[in-house]
Amino acid sequence: MTRRHVFISHHHADDNKVDQLTDLLNKTGSDVRNSSVRMKPANQRRMDEGRVKDETIRRLLRMKISWASTVVVLIGKDTHTRPWVDWEITQAAKQGKRIVGVYAYGGTDAEKPAALERYGSAVVAWNTDSIIDAIEGKSNQFQNSDGTTREAVHPNTTRVC
Repeated sequence: MTRRHVFISHHHADDNKVDQLTDLLNKTGSDVRNSSVRMKPANQRRMDEGRVKDETIRRLLRMKISWASTVVVLIGKDTHTRPWVDWEITQAAKQGKRIVGVYAYGGTDAEKPAALERYGSAVVAWNTDSIIDAIEGKSNQFQNSDGTTREAVHPNTTRVC
Protein backbone atom coordinates (compact mmCIF):
# COMPACT_ATOMS: atom_id res chain seq x y z
CA MET A 1 0.00 0.00 0.00
CA THR A 2 1.40 3.36 -1.04
CA ARG A 3 1.00 6.16 1.49
CA ARG A 4 0.46 9.61 0.01
CA HIS A 5 0.54 12.79 2.06
CA VAL A 6 -1.54 15.39 0.25
CA PHE A 7 -3.14 18.71 1.03
CA ILE A 8 -6.44 19.09 -0.82
CA SER A 9 -7.17 22.74 -1.50
CA HIS A 10 -10.88 23.25 -2.07
CA HIS A 11 -13.93 25.44 -1.60
CA HIS A 12 -15.53 24.39 1.69
CA ALA A 13 -18.88 23.89 -0.04
CA ASP A 14 -17.13 20.94 -1.73
CA ASP A 15 -16.14 19.12 1.48
CA ASN A 16 -18.17 16.06 0.43
CA LYS A 17 -16.25 15.94 -2.87
CA VAL A 18 -12.99 15.86 -0.92
CA ASP A 19 -14.33 12.72 0.77
CA GLN A 20 -15.19 11.26 -2.66
CA LEU A 21 -11.67 11.97 -3.91
CA THR A 22 -9.90 10.40 -0.92
CA ASP A 23 -12.27 7.38 -1.09
CA LEU A 24 -11.51 6.97 -4.80
CA LEU A 25 -7.76 6.99 -4.21
CA ASN A 26 -7.97 4.73 -1.17
CA LYS A 27 -9.92 2.11 -3.17
CA THR A 28 -6.92 1.75 -5.49
CA GLY A 29 -4.68 0.61 -2.66
CA SER A 30 -3.38 4.04 -1.75
CA ASP A 31 -3.32 5.28 1.80
CA VAL A 32 -4.19 8.95 1.31
CA ARG A 33 -3.49 11.25 4.23
CA ASN A 34 -5.18 14.61 3.64
CA SER A 35 -4.02 17.50 5.81
CA SER A 36 -6.48 20.10 4.49
CA VAL A 37 -8.67 22.16 6.79
CA ARG A 38 -12.32 21.15 6.92
CA MET A 39 -14.95 23.68 7.90
CA LYS A 40 -16.79 21.90 10.67
CA PRO A 41 -19.67 23.82 12.29
CA ALA A 42 -17.59 24.90 15.32
CA ASN A 43 -14.80 26.16 13.06
CA GLN A 44 -17.28 28.00 10.84
CA ARG A 45 -18.87 29.64 13.88
CA ARG A 46 -15.47 30.90 15.11
CA MET A 47 -14.71 32.24 11.63
CA ASP A 48 -18.10 33.95 11.35
CA GLU A 49 -17.58 35.56 14.75
CA GLY A 50 -14.16 36.86 13.73
CA ARG A 51 -12.40 34.96 16.50
CA VAL A 52 -9.70 33.56 14.21
CA LYS A 53 -7.14 35.95 12.75
CA ASP A 54 -6.00 35.57 9.16
CA GLU A 55 -2.38 35.22 10.30
CA THR A 56 -3.40 32.26 12.47
CA ILE A 57 -5.05 30.64 9.46
CA ARG A 58 -2.01 31.32 7.27
CA ARG A 59 0.35 29.80 9.85
CA LEU A 60 -1.82 26.67 10.17
CA LEU A 61 -2.10 26.29 6.40
CA ARG A 62 1.65 26.74 5.88
CA MET A 63 2.30 23.91 8.35
CA LYS A 64 -0.27 21.62 6.73
CA ILE A 65 1.03 22.34 3.22
CA SER A 66 4.64 21.73 4.28
CA TRP A 67 3.66 18.28 5.63
CA ALA A 68 2.22 17.22 2.26
CA SER A 69 4.28 16.05 -0.70
CA THR A 70 1.63 17.22 -3.17
CA VAL A 71 -1.09 19.85 -3.13
CA VAL A 72 -4.22 18.73 -4.95
CA VAL A 73 -6.64 21.46 -5.99
CA LEU A 74 -10.20 20.15 -6.26
CA ILE A 75 -11.76 22.20 -9.07
CA GLY A 76 -15.46 22.80 -8.48
CA LYS A 77 -17.74 25.42 -9.98
CA ASP A 78 -16.81 28.13 -7.43
CA THR A 79 -13.24 27.15 -6.54
CA HIS A 80 -11.80 29.93 -8.69
CA THR A 81 -13.60 32.56 -6.56
CA ARG A 82 -12.00 31.52 -3.25
CA PRO A 83 -9.11 33.76 -2.14
CA TRP A 84 -7.82 31.14 0.32
CA VAL A 85 -7.50 28.58 -2.49
CA ASP A 86 -5.30 30.97 -4.49
CA TRP A 87 -3.27 31.69 -1.33
CA GLU A 88 -2.78 27.94 -0.66
CA ILE A 89 -1.63 27.32 -4.24
CA THR A 90 0.80 30.25 -4.11
CA GLN A 91 2.13 29.04 -0.75
CA ALA A 92 2.59 25.54 -2.17
CA ALA A 93 4.57 26.99 -5.08
CA LYS A 94 6.77 28.92 -2.63
CA GLN A 95 7.45 25.67 -0.79
CA GLY A 96 8.31 23.88 -4.05
CA LYS A 97 5.37 21.46 -3.84
CA ARG A 98 3.90 19.60 -6.77
CA ILE A 99 0.50 21.16 -7.53
CA VAL A 100 -2.15 19.04 -9.24
CA GLY A 101 -5.62 20.26 -10.25
CA VAL A 102 -8.40 17.67 -10.31
CA TYR A 103 -11.85 18.42 -11.69
CA ALA A 104 -14.57 17.45 -9.20
CA TYR A 105 -16.58 14.34 -10.10
CA GLY A 106 -19.26 15.22 -12.62
CA GLY A 107 -17.74 18.66 -13.04
CA THR A 108 -17.74 20.59 -16.23
CA ASP A 109 -15.08 22.95 -17.44
CA ALA A 110 -15.27 25.06 -14.32
CA GLU A 111 -12.89 27.98 -14.24
CA LYS A 112 -9.58 27.17 -12.65
CA PRO A 113 -8.08 29.35 -9.93
CA ALA A 114 -5.63 31.89 -11.35
CA ALA A 115 -2.79 30.57 -9.17
CA LEU A 116 -3.39 27.01 -10.46
CA GLU A 117 -2.97 28.21 -14.03
CA ARG A 118 0.22 30.02 -12.96
CA TYR A 119 1.85 27.30 -10.82
CA GLY A 120 0.12 24.01 -11.65
CA SER A 121 2.20 20.94 -12.44
CA ALA A 122 -0.78 19.11 -13.98
CA VAL A 123 -4.57 19.40 -14.30
CA VAL A 124 -6.55 16.21 -14.81
CA ALA A 125 -10.09 14.95 -15.15
CA TRP A 126 -11.79 12.73 -12.56
CA ASN A 127 -10.04 9.52 -13.56
CA THR A 128 -8.22 7.39 -11.01
CA ASP A 129 -5.18 6.57 -13.17
CA SER A 130 -4.79 10.18 -14.33
CA ILE A 131 -5.04 11.50 -10.78
CA ILE A 132 -2.50 9.04 -9.37
CA ASP A 133 -0.07 9.58 -12.26
CA ALA A 134 -0.30 13.34 -11.76
CA ILE A 135 0.21 13.10 -7.99
CA GLU A 136 3.20 10.79 -8.46
CA GLY A 137 4.74 13.03 -11.12
CA LYS A 138 4.44 10.42 -13.87
CA SER A 139 2.23 12.78 -15.87
CA ASN A 140 2.30 16.54 -16.36
CA GLN A 141 -0.77 16.66 -18.58
CA PHE A 142 -3.17 19.55 -18.63
CA GLN A 143 -6.63 18.23 -19.35
CA ASN A 144 -10.14 19.53 -19.66
CA SER A 145 -12.83 18.04 -17.42
CA ASP A 146 -13.68 15.46 -20.10
CA GLY A 147 -10.09 14.17 -20.18
CA THR A 148 -9.07 15.76 -23.47
CA THR A 149 -5.61 17.30 -23.42
CA ARG A 150 -5.06 21.04 -23.57
CA GLU A 151 -2.02 23.28 -23.54
CA ALA A 152 -0.71 24.57 -20.23
CA VAL A 153 -1.16 28.32 -19.82
CA HIS A 154 2.40 28.66 -18.50
CA PRO A 155 4.21 25.48 -19.61
CA ASN A 156 7.57 26.69 -18.29
CA THR A 157 6.27 26.50 -14.70
CA THR A 158 5.47 22.79 -14.92
CA ARG A 159 7.89 20.73 -12.86
CA VAL A 160 8.30 17.25 -11.49
CA CYS A 161 9.50 16.88 -7.92
